[in-house]
Amino acid sequence: MNRTASIKDVANHASVAVGTVSNVLNYPDRVSQRTKERVLKAIDELGFVRNDAARQLRAGHSRTVGLIVLDVGNPFFTSVVRAAEDAASVHGSAVLLGDSGHDAGREANYIDLFQEQRVQGLLISPVGDVTERLDLLRERGVPTVLVDRLADESRFSSVSVDDDAGGYLAARHLLDTGRRRLGFVGGPTSIRQVSDRLQGAQRAVKEEPDATLEVLTSEGMTVLAGRSVGNMLVERGPEQLPDGIFCANDLLALGVMQSLTMTHTFRIPEDVALIGYDDIDFAVSAVVPLSSIRQPTEALGRTAIELLTEEVESRNATHRAVVFTPELVVRQSTGKA
Repeated sequence: MNRTASIKDVANHASVAVGTVSNVLNYPDRVSQRTKERVLKAIDELGFVRNDAARQLRAGHSRTVGLIVLDVGNPFFTSVVRAAEDAASVHGSAVLLGDSGHDAGREANYIDLFQEQRVQGLLISPVGDVTERLDLLRERGVPTVLVDRLADESRFSSVSVDDDAGGYLAARHLLDTGRRRLGFVGGPTSIRQVSDRLQGAQRAVKEEPDATLEVLTSEGMTVLAGRSVGNMLVERGPEQLPDGIFCANDLLALGVMQSLTMTHTFRIPEDVALIGYDDIDFAVSAVVPLSSIRQPTEALGRTAIELLTEEVESRNATHRAVVFTPELVVRQSTGKA
């Protein structure tokens, strides 16, 4: 078996010092173009592959960014991750992905793992309050940016969407279509995004004296969780069915829609108007195209990397909280306002 070429072999082959090869790999601007070309030619001829693990140990960090999301199976987070990966590649970095699955223990394990991997920074959409853990991480030289969660600017940078405004938009739209018995389907209210969306919906309902809002809890924020809530509503019968339903994300809404339409008993939007949140690709292709609250997923992922890059390049960078405004997208599931 052939021995793997070392940096010393490259130096000998190119008739330069080992330090010169190191500069070509790490600080190419310090080396003349002619010498650089000679070293690169030697690297190519010998098939040299740099030991990045060793470089990371010397530098104290890697060229990777850790990203922890709540549910990688949700197309919303998939889009955010893709945008973050594209933005990171521009800076010569790669993204390591962790899926917490709404589990605080699993989230903690990923935080520890990424620290062991010496990531240059962490992006996280947290399950609950992880402030103390993230403070400790920062003290150890790993800056953190919260994603899809507003942070206290004195502690962390963050990029998020105004979910209170989004919840208001959704409920206000149902009210504007004449609906008065509203239902809110969401996952655990311990998830900040869910509680903020509910708060916005409650604010809109308070504007109409004859309107009500029933909170319909679900075990999760998946299609199956939505179907479970939908089945419960079907069992209630038409008289006790809300005439307008706002779901905390599109997956829940699609599940509710499946349950209501499969019985051929309830019509959407004639009997019940339905609106989701996130505006994932599946929303427009649903059996009844789903109205939704659109979040700028590409901007979220891209901005998260930009904020983290600022903090990596300058440990004294000012923390920033970037908040985007959501947008109402009306389709057939709610009819026309």
